[in-house]
Amino acid sequence: MPRLPLASAILAMALATQGQAQQDQEAQRLIQQLSPTRGIRMPSADPGTAVSSPSLTPAAPEASPALSSTGGLASPPNQTFVPQPLTTAPMEPAAPPPRQTTAPTGVAAVSITVNFASGSASLTPQAAASLAALGRALSSPELAPYRFRIEGHTDTVGDAGLNMLLSQRRAEAVRDFLAKNFGVQPTRLMAIGMGESQLLVSTPDNMPEPSNRRVQVLNLGG
Repeated sequence: MPRLPLASAILAMALATQGQAQQDQEAQRLIQQLSPTRGIRMPSADPGTAVSSPSLTPAAPEASPALSSTGGLASPPNQTFVPQPLTTAPMEPAAPPPRQTTAPTGVAAVSITVNFASGSASLTPQAAASLAALGRALSSPELAPYRFRIEGHTDTVGDAGLNMLLSQRRAEAVRDFLAKNFGVQPTRLMAIGMGESQLLVSTPDNMPEPSNRRVQVLNLGG
Protein backbone atom coordinates (compact mmCIF):
# COMPACT_ATOMS: atom_id res chain seq x y z
CA MET A 1 0.00 0.00 0.00
CA PRO A 2 2.75 2.56 0.72
CA ARG A 3 3.73 2.30 -2.93
CA LEU A 4 0.43 3.79 -4.16
CA PRO A 5 1.31 7.45 -3.39
CA LEU A 6 4.63 7.00 -5.19
CA ALA A 7 2.92 5.46 -8.21
CA SER A 8 0.40 8.31 -8.27
CA ALA A 9 3.20 10.86 -8.15
CA ILE A 10 5.03 9.17 -11.02
CA LEU A 11 1.82 9.07 -13.06
CA ALA A 12 1.17 12.75 -12.38
CA MET A 13 4.71 13.64 -13.45
CA ALA A 14 4.34 11.63 -16.65
CA LEU A 15 1.06 13.33 -17.53
CA ALA A 16 2.55 16.75 -16.79
CA THR A 17 5.53 15.99 -19.03
CA GLN A 18 3.24 14.83 -21.83
CA GLY A 19 1.12 17.96 -21.52
CA GLN A 20 4.22 20.16 -21.61
CA ALA A 21 5.46 18.42 -24.76
CA GLN A 22 2.12 18.99 -26.46
CA GLN A 23 2.18 22.66 -25.47
CA ASP A 24 5.73 23.01 -26.83
CA GLN A 25 4.65 21.48 -30.15
CA GLU A 26 1.74 23.92 -30.35
CA ALA A 27 4.06 26.82 -29.55
CA GLN A 28 6.41 25.76 -32.35
CA ARG A 29 3.48 25.58 -34.75
CA LEU A 30 2.43 29.11 -33.81
CA ILE A 31 6.00 30.36 -34.23
CA GLN A 32 6.05 29.01 -37.77
CA GLN A 33 2.66 30.50 -38.63
CA LEU A 34 3.49 33.92 -37.18
CA SER A 35 6.96 34.19 -38.68
CA PRO A 36 7.17 36.39 -41.79
CA THR A 37 7.66 34.42 -44.98
CA ARG A 38 11.11 34.65 -46.49
CA GLY A 39 10.81 33.03 -49.88
CA ILE A 40 13.85 32.54 -52.13
CA ARG A 41 13.41 34.01 -55.60
CA MET A 42 14.73 31.64 -58.19
CA PRO A 43 16.13 32.94 -61.54
CA SER A 44 13.58 32.55 -64.30
CA ALA A 45 13.93 32.45 -68.05
CA ASP A 46 13.10 35.40 -70.31
CA PRO A 47 9.30 35.53 -70.52
CA GLY A 48 9.58 35.90 -74.28
CA THR A 49 11.83 32.89 -74.74
CA ALA A 50 10.44 29.40 -74.69
CA VAL A 51 12.78 26.90 -73.09
CA SER A 52 12.37 23.26 -73.97
CA SER A 53 14.40 20.25 -73.02
CA PRO A 54 15.89 18.11 -75.79
CA SER A 55 14.02 14.93 -76.57
CA LEU A 56 15.88 11.75 -75.78
CA THR A 57 13.42 9.43 -77.57
CA PRO A 58 15.16 7.69 -80.52
CA ALA A 59 13.61 8.24 -83.93
CA ALA A 60 11.61 5.31 -85.27
CA PRO A 61 13.14 3.68 -88.39
CA GLU A 62 11.43 4.46 -91.64
CA ALA A 63 9.30 1.61 -93.02
CA SER A 64 10.45 0.09 -96.28
CA PRO A 65 8.00 0.48 -99.19
CA ALA A 66 6.05 -2.67 -100.02
CA LEU A 67 6.76 -4.45 -103.32
CA SER A 68 4.14 -5.84 -105.68
CA SER A 69 4.30 -9.27 -107.29
CA THR A 70 5.77 -7.67 -110.43
CA GLY A 71 8.58 -6.08 -108.53
CA GLY A 72 7.12 -2.55 -108.52
CA LEU A 73 5.89 -0.52 -105.62
CA ALA A 74 2.57 -1.69 -104.29
CA SER A 75 -0.24 0.84 -104.19
CA PRO A 76 -1.72 1.42 -100.76
CA PRO A 77 -5.18 0.00 -100.25
CA ASN A 78 -8.06 2.35 -100.71
CA GLN A 79 -8.99 3.23 -97.13
CA THR A 80 -11.17 6.01 -95.86
CA PHE A 81 -10.24 7.53 -92.50
CA VAL A 82 -13.22 8.52 -90.38
CA PRO A 83 -12.23 10.67 -87.39
CA GLN A 84 -13.86 9.68 -84.12
CA PRO A 85 -15.07 12.40 -81.76
CA LEU A 86 -13.18 12.65 -78.51
CA THR A 87 -15.25 12.45 -75.36
CA THR A 88 -13.97 13.58 -71.98
CA ALA A 89 -15.71 13.38 -68.65
CA PRO A 90 -16.53 16.82 -67.18
CA MET A 91 -14.24 17.81 -64.30
CA GLU A 92 -15.83 19.24 -61.20
CA PRO A 93 -14.01 22.27 -59.78
CA ALA A 94 -12.20 21.55 -56.54
CA ALA A 95 -13.74 23.15 -53.46
CA PRO A 96 -11.55 25.93 -52.01
CA PRO A 97 -9.97 25.09 -48.65
CA PRO A 98 -11.65 26.69 -45.63
CA ARG A 99 -10.16 29.97 -44.49
CA GLN A 100 -7.93 29.85 -41.43
CA THR A 101 -7.83 33.63 -40.83
CA THR A 102 -9.30 36.84 -42.21
CA ALA A 103 -5.90 38.54 -42.40
CA PRO A 104 -4.82 40.28 -45.62
CA THR A 105 -2.97 38.14 -48.12
CA GLY A 106 0.71 37.76 -47.26
CA VAL A 107 0.33 38.71 -43.58
CA ALA A 108 1.42 36.06 -41.08
CA ALA A 109 -1.54 35.41 -38.77
CA VAL A 110 -3.32 32.76 -36.68
CA SER A 111 -6.83 32.38 -35.29
CA ILE A 112 -7.31 30.91 -31.82
CA THR A 113 -10.59 29.92 -30.21
CA VAL A 114 -10.70 31.55 -26.78
CA ASN A 115 -13.54 30.76 -24.37
CA PHE A 116 -14.85 33.72 -22.40
CA ALA A 117 -17.70 33.81 -19.93
CA SER A 118 -20.92 34.74 -21.72
CA GLY A 119 -21.10 38.51 -22.24
CA SER A 120 -17.86 38.97 -20.31
CA ALA A 121 -14.20 39.70 -20.98
CA SER A 122 -13.03 37.43 -18.15
CA LEU A 123 -10.80 34.58 -19.26
CA THR A 124 -11.97 31.10 -18.28
CA PRO A 125 -9.43 28.41 -17.28
CA GLN A 126 -9.94 26.87 -20.72
CA ALA A 127 -9.13 30.23 -22.32
CA ALA A 128 -5.94 30.56 -20.27
CA ALA A 129 -4.89 27.07 -21.35
CA SER A 130 -5.50 27.85 -25.03
CA LEU A 131 -3.42 31.05 -24.75
CA ALA A 132 -0.44 29.39 -23.03
CA ALA A 133 1.11 28.19 -26.28
CA LEU A 134 0.62 31.64 -27.81
CA GLY A 135 2.37 33.23 -24.83
CA ARG A 136 5.38 30.94 -25.24
CA ALA A 137 5.45 31.61 -28.97
CA LEU A 138 5.36 35.40 -28.64
CA SER A 139 8.07 35.36 -25.95
CA SER A 140 10.34 33.09 -28.01
CA PRO A 141 13.59 34.43 -29.54
CA GLU A 142 12.19 33.76 -33.02
CA LEU A 143 9.29 36.21 -32.57
CA ALA A 144 10.91 38.64 -30.11
CA PRO A 145 11.80 41.23 -32.81
CA TYR A 146 8.20 41.61 -34.00
CA ARG A 147 5.07 43.49 -32.98
CA PHE A 148 1.61 41.92 -33.12
CA ARG A 149 -2.02 42.97 -33.32
CA ILE A 150 -4.44 41.13 -31.05
CA GLU A 151 -7.91 41.18 -32.61
CA GLY A 152 -11.11 40.21 -30.83
CA HIS A 153 -13.87 38.71 -33.01
CA THR A 154 -17.46 37.70 -32.22
CA ASP A 155 -20.28 35.90 -34.00
CA THR A 156 -23.50 37.62 -35.07
CA VAL A 157 -25.50 36.90 -31.92
CA GLY A 158 -26.62 40.12 -30.22
CA ASP A 159 -26.27 43.79 -31.06
CA ALA A 160 -23.42 44.61 -33.46
CA GLY A 161 -22.40 47.71 -31.50
CA LEU A 162 -22.24 45.83 -28.22
CA ASN A 163 -20.29 43.04 -29.90
CA MET A 164 -17.73 45.59 -31.08
CA LEU A 165 -17.24 46.92 -27.55
CA LEU A 166 -17.09 43.43 -26.08
CA SER A 167 -14.52 42.27 -28.61
CA GLN A 168 -12.32 45.27 -27.73
CA ARG A 169 -12.42 44.37 -24.03
CA ARG A 170 -11.61 40.75 -24.81
CA ALA A 171 -8.67 41.70 -27.01
CA GLU A 172 -7.33 43.85 -24.19
CA ALA A 173 -7.81 40.97 -21.73
CA VAL A 174 -5.74 38.69 -23.96
CA ARG A 175 -3.03 41.34 -24.30
CA ASP A 176 -2.86 41.83 -20.53
CA PHE A 177 -2.76 38.06 -19.94
CA LEU A 178 0.18 37.61 -22.31
CA ALA A 179 2.08 40.52 -20.77
CA LYS A 180 1.48 39.43 -17.17
CA ASN A 181 2.03 35.69 -17.49
CA PHE A 182 4.64 35.42 -20.26
CA GLY A 183 6.55 38.68 -20.05
CA VAL A 184 5.53 39.91 -23.50
CA GLN A 185 6.14 43.66 -23.60
CA PRO A 186 2.82 45.52 -23.92
CA THR A 187 4.44 47.84 -26.46
CA ARG A 188 4.70 44.84 -28.81
CA LEU A 189 0.96 44.14 -28.60
CA MET A 190 -1.86 46.26 -30.02
CA ALA A 191 -5.36 45.23 -28.96
CA ILE A 192 -8.30 46.01 -31.21
CA GLY A 193 -11.92 44.85 -31.32
CA MET A 194 -13.40 43.79 -34.65
CA GLY A 195 -16.83 42.67 -33.43
CA GLU A 196 -18.70 40.77 -36.13
CA SER A 197 -17.15 42.76 -39.00
CA GLN A 198 -14.82 39.97 -40.19
CA LEU A 199 -16.61 36.63 -39.92
CA LEU A 200 -14.46 33.58 -40.53
CA VAL A 201 -17.64 31.65 -41.41
CA SER A 202 -20.40 33.67 -43.07
CA THR A 203 -23.69 33.40 -41.16
CA PRO A 204 -26.94 35.38 -40.98
CA ASP A 205 -27.73 37.64 -38.04
CA ASN A 206 -28.19 36.09 -34.61
CA MET A 207 -26.57 32.84 -35.68
CA PRO A 208 -24.18 31.32 -33.09
CA GLU A 209 -20.95 30.10 -34.68
CA PRO A 210 -18.02 29.00 -32.47
CA SER A 211 -15.50 29.54 -35.28
CA ASN A 212 -16.34 33.24 -35.32
CA ARG A 213 -15.79 33.68 -31.59
CA ARG A 214 -12.03 33.89 -31.76
CA VAL A 215 -8.86 35.87 -31.25
CA GLN A 216 -6.75 36.61 -34.30
CA VAL A 217 -3.06 37.50 -34.03
CA LEU A 218 -1.29 39.29 -36.89
CA ASN A 219 2.42 39.99 -37.30
CA LEU A 220 2.90 43.76 -37.79
CA GLY A 221 6.63 43.53 -38.48
CA GLY A 222 9.55 44.86 -36.47
